[in-house]
Amino acid sequence: MDGTWEVYALKYGEVTTRRRADSFIGGDAHDGPMPLDFFTWVLRSGDRAILVDTGFEEDEAARRGRAIQRAPHEALAPLGLAPESIETVIVTHLHYDHAGGLHRYPAATFHLQAAEMAFATGPCMCHAHLRHTFSVEQVCEMVRHVFSGRVIFHDGDAEVAPGVTVHRIGGHSKGLMAVRVRTREGWLCLASDASHYYANYLEGRPFPIVADMEETLAGYGRIQALASQPGLVIPGHDPLVRRLFPEIAGGFVHRLDVAPRDFDPLAMSPEG
Repeated sequence: MDGTWEVYALKYGEVTTRRRADSFIGGDAHDGPMPLDFFTWVLRSGDRAILVDTGFEEDEAARRGRAIQRAPHEALAPLGLAPESIETVIVTHLHYDHAGGLHRYPAATFHLQAAEMAFATGPCMCHAHLRHTFSVEQVCEMVRHVFSGRVIFHDGDAEVAPGVTVHRIGGHSKGLMAVRVRTREGWLCLASDASHYYANYLEGRPFPIVADMEETLAGYGRIQALASQPGLVIPGHDPLVRRLFPEIAGGFVHRLDVAPRDFDPLAMSPEG
């Protein structure tokens, strides 16, 4: 271990029917397709591995009319990892597509913002518009892990491991956090849903799911400041990630700690 980390994106599902107008508040002047990918992420340094987010499983997919291509915990296999071996999981927020299947990681401690647990279990969940992105089963599973002593809460910025820090961004969800990782290319920022697509933060146009608009807009500057260079800001759902970063396993694992040399995602078509 040399104090730097490798970072991998693991795609486990997608939505291919979305249009550009679905991805921005106020819509979009163009009516082209804008598919969305579902990812989890792995950080590796020597023998240590940290998982960022856990995705969602078939039961949740069925409830929401989603299709997943592989179980998120099985997507670890090409990296030589078993879910039972993961000891640290960072949950960027508790939306259904980021916090499912926690039972797959029996040895794990879960890192979460205190503000996110308060949001997901508090009065805001009385409003259908705010609670529809949460799964009550997943939230209850996290509560059980709180009672079993397996959750570490953070209040803002914190270090999870040397070279790995978390930063509360908010906006999309009250306790949403980005993950900053030291790599050989410099500091990389896993933005998670602080920006679903490159276009959200590069053009300052928010994705339609927002809990706090001011925090969302301020977050676009924060995630860019957390990264050493523009190509090391990684949005949470953009299929362009798979075109900008090298594939290492079967089309669904991509290595992110290799900054793209020609970084101009807005000039690229989002299709595929």
